Amino acid sequence: MGRFYGEVGYSVGAVETKPGVWTQSGIVERKYYGKEKRLGKDVEVADKVNDDFTVGNLLSILADPYALNNFSKILYVRWQNEVWKVTKVDVKRPRLELRLGGVYHGPTAPTPESP
Repeated sequence: MGRFYGEVGYSVGAVETKPGVWTQSGIVERKYYGKEKRLGKDVEVADKVNDDFTVGNLLSILADPYALNNFSKILYVRWQNEVWKVTKVDVKRPRLELRLGGVYHGPTAPTPESP
């Protein structure tokens, strides 16, 4: 399998905008090294025009103390020029294993503007 270097997005909080409605108030990204442990794809057939495409990939990252303390706040991973939802996190110190699902459509960390 291949190597991985990319950003992992964390939620840094949620705010109740209406009664019972919570929205992300901030996202932070951190860069990690790791390995691609499992590569694959799934297509979920649904009663829609287009089927849902998901990857069942497993990335194993070398976790720093921030990742180990905030693994429950991981939202997405930037991998292969796309932003993917993290559907499951397994803690296997000193690593975190991240299971990727479908394309992530939520808020992401602001990117630095190019001149």
